[in-house]
Amino acid sequence: MSETLLIHEIYASIQGESTWAGLPCTFVRTSACNLRCRWCDTPQAFTGGERMSMEDVLAAALATGTPLVELTGGEPLLQKGVLPLMSALADAGRTVLIETSGERDISGVDPRVHRIMDLKAPGSGEHERNRWANIPLLTKRDEVKFVLADRTDYEWARAVVHEHALSERVASVLMSCVFNELAPRDLVAWVMEDALPVRVQLQMHKYIWAPDATGV
Repeated sequence: MSETLLIHEIYASIQGESTWAGLPCTFVRTSACNLRCRWCDTPQAFTGGERMSMEDVLAAALATGTPLVELTGGEPLLQKGVLPLMSALADAGRTVLIETSGERDISGVDPRVHRIMDLKAPGSGEHERNRWANIPLLTKRDEVKFVLADRTDYEWARAVVHEHALSERVASVLMSCVFNELAPRDLVAWVMEDALPVRVQLQMHKYIWAPDATGV
């Protein structure tokens, strides 16, 4: 291994989102992101970070002992060293997740990795950056996530779910609310009214700790 990675933080907590929510998980948060979603809750990872060897990142991630490890950011797929790191984690027997914006090419990700891919709604300010060519690459190991700010975002996401038959393509289609903007009860009502085949989720960590807490 000779790659290095720019790392914002490595820590163990519980997984706050996705179908893996509630499980102990080690997070490897990379630095830098090429998107600027209006509602981003980790702008601290846009810059800075510590340059680490892949061996050191791998050792730190394995040292926590959690069976589940997630690569997040920032945008992990901006750094080519993330790909062999995920393979090494899988080789070590970990269940590996990656959370990615949906703007980067996901084709190089080890097939053992579960890809949690965002599709950016209009309210994010970045919806024109969605890489639609990623959708045919998704499998039943993967999940698609929509973060929604309002009814317009929901209607956009509903159309995408139907147009691309997402509920048939991936393990789960996730919908969540921009914190303190869209009321979860409203999202639930819309999903129920439309009988939409999605999973409504809350960001558990924002209810357990302060919404702006880091490293949790």
